[in-house]
Amino acid sequence: MHYGLYEDEIVGKAYDHRLLKRFMGYLRPYLRMVIAVLFILPLSTITKLAQPWLIKLAIDNHIVKGDVSGLFYIAILFLLLIVADSLLSFFQVWFLQYIGQRIMQDIRLELFSHVQRLSSSFFDKTSTGSLVTRLTNDIEVLGEMFAAGIITVVGDILLLAGIIGVMLWMNLKLSLVTFTVLPILVWFAFTFRKLMRTAFRQVRARLSNVNSFLGESISGMGVIQLFNRQKLEQEEFRRLNMAYRDANLPVITWDATLYAGVEVLSSIAVGLLIWYGGGEIIRGTLTFGALVAFIQYIEKFFSPIRDLSAKYSVMQGAMAALERIFNLLDCNEIMEENQANVVKQPEYDNDRSDFIYFKDIWFAYKDEAYVLKNFSLKIKRGETVALVGETGSGKTTVTRLLSRLYDINRGAIYLDGEDIKEFPLKHLRQRIGVVLQDPYLFTGTVEDNICFWDESLRPRVKRAAEVVGADRFIQKLDKGYMEEVRERGNNFSAGERQLISFARAVAFDPEILVLDEATASIDTASERLIQSGLKGLMKGRTTLVVAHRLSTIRDADKIVVMHRGEKVEEGNHDELMGNKQGLYYKLYQLQFRG
Repeated sequence: MHYGLYEDEIVGKAYDHRLLKRFMGYLRPYLRMVIAVLFILPLSTITKLAQPWLIKLAIDNHIVKGDVSGLFYIAILFLLLIVADSLLSFFQVWFLQYIGQRIMQDIRLELFSHVQRLSSSFFDKTSTGSLVTRLTNDIEVLGEMFAAGIITVVGDILLLAGIIGVMLWMNLKLSLVTFTVLPILVWFAFTFRKLMRTAFRQVRARLSNVNSFLGESISGMGVIQLFNRQKLEQEEFRRLNMAYRDANLPVITWDATLYAGVEVLSSIAVGLLIWYGGGEIIRGTLTFGALVAFIQYIEKFFSPIRDLSAKYSVMQGAMAALERIFNLLDCNEIMEENQANVVKQPEYDNDRSDFIYFKDIWFAYKDEAYVLKNFSLKIKRGETVALVGETGSGKTTVTRLLSRLYDINRGAIYLDGEDIKEFPLKHLRQRIGVVLQDPYLFTGTVEDNICFWDESLRPRVKRAAEVVGADRFIQKLDKGYMEEVRERGNNFSAGERQLISFARAVAFDPEILVLDEATASIDTASERLIQSGLKGLMKGRTTLVVAHRLSTIRDADKIVVMHRGEKVEEGNHDELMGNKQGLYYKLYQLQFRG
């Protein structure tokens, strides 16, 4: 079961104006369009304000007096106002939707670029579903906010201000009587703000949990079915799904309450208007047309407020989404040049034959639980060095530190006599080719996966495949190198996926090659097939091999035996086998006699 595994954090203030201010920065490239919308808003407001006034004129000047001569022209003008209002609304919505889509695109690109720069330690503690939610659902909510809230609120404010101004100008006393409900309305809105904000945070967090669980379960469906875990997984999904449903219930409750409250206040305002206005008509201090216009204005006044619940829901959801997006953008767990929190070590006296030098390395993934302790190793250019030892001895960690997926706590790693922290991270990794135990293939073609969509490498694809023997099975495919690769390469066997990853390494022609259990998932027949290819791949390159199968590293120039994060033995196969009390000898005997 996964109880608690996907509990996404819920943090932040009930409201933070800095979030909205920061979001406004994304409007700068589209400032002209925003200005166009802001120009449309007062025009649209004028067309809305003029309509009740025309009705007042029609009633007081024509209908009440029995003079129908001017009604035709008022009707035509009223129709033109409606058409103008419709056209202005169309352009307003179109511009807002267009700008919203562009802003969503910009934020997605920025967020994805930022995620790609985050260190491996960040991904160790962050669920995939949480990141996917931020890149998809959270950003979609921002689009809704922009299209339905952030700019249209300006239009609503203009309309409300205009209506208040016109009503006060028409009849001060009647306006004051009608607006007695406004203090209640303001209190109502502010009371619900904090409640809805908290509820929306809960909704976004629970959605991340559902996405995380679904991603993991669907990826591991084969294992779930083999171990008959369907019922348990169903129960866990039921729990997460119910948590998401329950998180939405307060949002629905506050939303419905706010809408109903506004509706009640609107009705009360109309009732007050009819009560007081009717008395004024009887006393002859108010015309019938003015009362009808007042009712029209009140309807238009409460119309945007009536939509406030929907807009408020969108805005509050967007504020929760902005909080989560900016928290991710502000995450500073970025592996950049010269960023390691390590005091720079003085350069060692390099005799230039030591190509790679791990000097007194101490490293812990968390706190002071050191995975590597005072680890030192020198590797000559063109040398093949194998790391062996039991699981958890720190072998893979050594390769991760070389590529700077993590930074060391103490010590230094030198490449050609220079601390690797002094290399631009991109240039360092261009010099290192890594082949993992579980190769990752991307959706696309076989050729795409070998050259990794680098057009300059496409001419090398076939030659790279030939070097590692991958061409033998690729040529048998229906479309050859243009064969489609499904998600994670599920339409290829483990051995075929590994051969493609070998070809990828050859195509990129790295100076340093890291093979991390690269043949562990290869069957015996496939292993024989790629041995010659591996020799071709490793020829002329400095190679660091992590291996459990000792038979694959017998020809290594140097074998380093690790135990609990420390180097305990070093030498070639024959030298290490000569020490019958050594750990390598015991490991070898266990593998070939066990």
